[in-house]
Amino acid sequence: MFRGNSFHTIDPKGRIIIPARFRDVLQASSFNSLMISKMDCGLVAYPFEEWQKIEKRVLDMSVKSETMRKFRRFFIGGAFDCPHDKQERILLPQALREYAKLNKEIVLVGVLDHFEIWARESWCNEEDQFEKDINTNKEMRDEIAQLGL
Repeated sequence: MFRGNSFHTIDPKGRIIIPARFRDVLQASSFNSLMISKMDCGLVAYPFEEWQKIEKRVLDMSVKSETMRKFRRFFIGGAFDCPHDKQERILLPQALREYAKLNKEIVLVGVLDHFEIWARESWCNEEDQFEKDINTNKEMRDEIAQLGL
């Protein structure tokens, strides 16, 4: 499972280093790559086995609405297979870097079955917004409280 967050830099070629605790999770995979796509102004990175589960759920959906067609086009159509090299780096394609506005400073955030890649400024804004929301939105607090937290 992917947990925690860490601050990193992206090199001029668009490569990032995977943190050791995330590499440990990836080494359990039989594939040497991640599937990375766009979501919420950041990137989501899934081990290939987890990505296959998502694709199966998308294919098995009986709903063929306009919303789902657009989601498939955006999320599945915007995904890239990103292998990691011997130095445990992955090259993020230009299209993904542009979407997430990744320049130099980035944050990798573990979210259990995947991790997210954020521009540091965007991540700080996301954290600030969460703090505002959690302090002012009773429905949000109640939903989280259902976890027993």
